[in-house]
Amino acid sequence: MPTTIGTLYIISAPSGAGKTSLVKSLIDVEPRIRVSVSHTTRSMRPGELDGVNYHFVDREGFLSMLERNEFLEHAEVFGNLYGTSQRWVEQTLAEGYDLILEIDWQGAQQVRRLMPLAKSIFILPPTQEALRHRLTKRGQDSGEVIERRMREAVSEMSHYVEYDYLVINDDFAHALDDLRAIFRSNQLLQGVQQQRHGGLLSELLA
Repeated sequence: MPTTIGTLYIISAPSGAGKTSLVKSLIDVEPRIRVSVSHTTRSMRPGELDGVNYHFVDREGFLSMLERNEFLEHAEVFGNLYGTSQRWVEQTLAEGYDLILEIDWQGAQQVRRLMPLAKSIFILPPTQEALRHRLTKRGQDSGEVIERRMREAVSEMSHYVEYDYLVINDDFAHALDDLRAIFRSNQLLQGVQQQRHGGLLSELLA
């Protein structure tokens, strides 16, 4: 079990930019990374599992958690509520794992205020046309919903300037390499290495 303090990462992207697939591939090859499972009031989609993709709760239950200040961040997206458990985030970081929060720009602003040392990454599509194609290819939404998602995507992408890193998901393998490079470089920072290898450093200087 890791004993150092992990790093919190915020990853945001417009719907259809490939964030979920990139994050899944990242954690498949990086054992020190965990992904936060958010609470949401939206309906479960085909193939999703409660407690794995999201903690699915009704609106009343979500609002009760909100009243008890249990969320590190929360936001309303497309009429659905999303929130991140503060206790679980703190426990995971204390165990030494790097932790990813897949949240939108609203949630990112809340987290930065509470945890200013968090690193943030924004994933962008190569073009609007590519984004529209990805949304259409899903076959889950009507044309009207896709147009609404496109408008929301353009609005959300305007917040890229608030993030530390930008990853363009044109070629998936290249984008994954870029994402891994961000995590690896931060794991090699002097302060992180000092925490992880304190015994070795003391021995070297003895």
